[in-house]
Amino acid sequence: MDIALIITEELKCRKEQVDAAIKLIDEGNTIPFIARYRKEATGALNDEQLRNLDERLTYLRNLAEKKETVIASITEQEKMTPALKKAIDEAMTMVALDDLYRPYRPKRKTRATVAKEKGLQGLADIIMLQFLDHPLEEEAGKYINAEKEVLTAEDAIAGAMDIIAENISDNADYRKSIRERTAARGNLISTAKDPEAESVYEMYYDFSSPVSKMTGHRTLAINRGEKEKFLTVKLEAPVDEIIGYLEKQNIVRDNKYTTDVLKAAIADSYDRLIAPAIEREIRNQLTEEAEDGAIKVFGTNLKQLLMQPPISGHTVLGWDPAFRTGCKLAVVDATGKVLDTKVIFPTAPQNKVAESKKILRQLIKKYNISLISVGNGTASRESELIIADLIKELDTPVQYIIVNEAGASVYSASKLATEEFPNFDVGQRSAASIARRLEDPLAELVKIDPKAIGVGQYQHDMNQKKLTSALDAVVEDCVNKVGVDLNTASAPLMEHISGINKTLAKNIVEYREANGRFTSRKELLKVPKLGPKAFLQCAGFMRINDGKNPLDSTSVHPESYDIATALIKETGHSLEELKSGSIKNIRKSIADVKKLAEKLGTGAITLTDIINELEKPARDPRDEMPKPILRGDVLEMKDLTEGMVLKGTIRNVIDFGAFVDIGVHQDGLVHISQMSDKYIKHPMEVVNVGDIVTVKVMSVDLNKKRIQLTMKGIQ
Repeated sequence: MDIALIITEELKCRKEQVDAAIKLIDEGNTIPFIARYRKEATGALNDEQLRNLDERLTYLRNLAEKKETVIASITEQEKMTPALKKAIDEAMTMVALDDLYRPYRPKRKTRATVAKEKGLQGLADIIMLQFLDHPLEEEAGKYINAEKEVLTAEDAIAGAMDIIAENISDNADYRKSIRERTAARGNLISTAKDPEAESVYEMYYDFSSPVSKMTGHRTLAINRGEKEKFLTVKLEAPVDEIIGYLEKQNIVRDNKYTTDVLKAAIADSYDRLIAPAIEREIRNQLTEEAEDGAIKVFGTNLKQLLMQPPISGHTVLGWDPAFRTGCKLAVVDATGKVLDTKVIFPTAPQNKVAESKKILRQLIKKYNISLISVGNGTASRESELIIADLIKELDTPVQYIIVNEAGASVYSASKLATEEFPNFDVGQRSAASIARRLEDPLAELVKIDPKAIGVGQYQHDMNQKKLTSALDAVVEDCVNKVGVDLNTASAPLMEHISGINKTLAKNIVEYREANGRFTSRKELLKVPKLGPKAFLQCAGFMRINDGKNPLDSTSVHPESYDIATALIKETGHSLEELKSGSIKNIRKSIADVKKLAEKLGTGAITLTDIINELEKPARDPRDEMPKPILRGDVLEMKDLTEGMVLKGTIRNVIDFGAFVDIGVHQDGLVHISQMSDKYIKHPMEVVNVGDIVTVKVMSVDLNKKRIQLTMKGIQ
């Protein structure tokens, strides 16, 4: 099996690109490093392509390893044939390989193995030959053996039928055909265990869908309903078609003594052995496809959330709303340092509005607060009303924004938060997190388990290892895409940098605290346990502002400093220009990038990246994302009317639509059918988390707290 060739065809790229990527992965290079600094070798494969390649590489290598085990086992049994070897070599999935190995896999005790022990294989062979010219009972009588508990001809026939049923079940071609027929023409059916019971699964109480048309979110919803014992689920296969197919394959001639027995054995083989396994396989496949789809959506949502632009240059008041225990406040400066914390009680049951406003005015004046970041949890609506009222009374400009606080409570109770704020209670930590996630969403959100951030669907029902791996990859890609300031980054942020783990991140921070700020990237090599290999992987993603070498503040890798310096000199510029900001118009002074790359001893792709970086050093890709909506007044759900047009922020994208924050406590739903005038398969073709969209109110249900929105027909 030529794994590189298979991946090449799947990725639709050149084989030398795949060969180079595999070599780099096997050498221990990370995906972000390969994607950013080994473009010449891979032909500029991006991080998504490289992760897909890595995933397929692992799967195909595991498949190849399993093939070797299967071949060794069958060869040891002296049952290997050229045709079987060819079929195993050509198997492209674990399922296909399992089908081929099934007849040779060491079996536990089955009805067929018991029948074989009783000496009934010969009778099974005679039935399968279908040449019998006398009653089967007469032939079966020859196999009666009291010592082996074959007491009657009927016992012998029953045992022979068990052997035939298992042989049919073990046939790989039959399994493949039945699986395909069931997937193409079967139906997934769910019914209510108790039709009177109220639940969120009521739409699935009498549900039927062709297997081929099952959507991922329905599969996951039905699985959860079944797990919570609200639903009974079964797969309805085209049984008559399948039985007809098996009979045609096995009944080769009409024989009055064997045909009916064979038909009964075929029916038993399908009902008892094949159908349950095929149903399990197809449902597992549906679930796996649904999970993969949901994980992909979750990953895209998470990426959009992490890559939201930071709101820099503000002193922010973080507000963690609550009723009985009071609203926790944290004042955070532009660098993320917590300056002050307070607890106020403007909401029920205390309702100390005047006293709370007085404290707020004092904080705003003392720290020159220009922005209030309010968590969207319990009592946020009541808090928002007080903030909007206060803003009207102030003589200085202050705005507020409602922030998705998902995960803030998880963070505030974590070991990490305790270490970061040992003297704060969970409320104060949460308020600080709510403020910081506005100032730098990426730096703050990396401290939280991605699954707790709340931009997925059914995340608790899926393969947690696969979900964690996928989301960790998203976080890693985002952090490396942005890069980190080596002198200010926290250990939780730094541990996502290419080549850096928890231990190294902690060592870097401890070294910085003990020795003062880093003045050179090379100084990283003095950090305990950070050797040349880790340095190679991480250095380009670490930034040092006002360091000894201006290139340390860019994403130019130290291995390319000689090339960058030569380029600057070649184009008549100096490093001093870079120190003062950027080298403008460097590209205009280069007649032929390819020719210059050859002269400088590098590749055109690498040189182009260096040119881009020198023109816009340490550019933040988040700057291209839509800025959050800042508010100065409040809108309530009862204020909404049909036809009202509003601006909103996409909070979550799911298979059937998107939830939009339009400035009221309840997010509105734009169903997929209301997103575009043209047909779309998935909402992500139109929107992503963090997008600012214009929507129109279709309907408002105050009792059920539901807002239906549309993006269509807006002038």
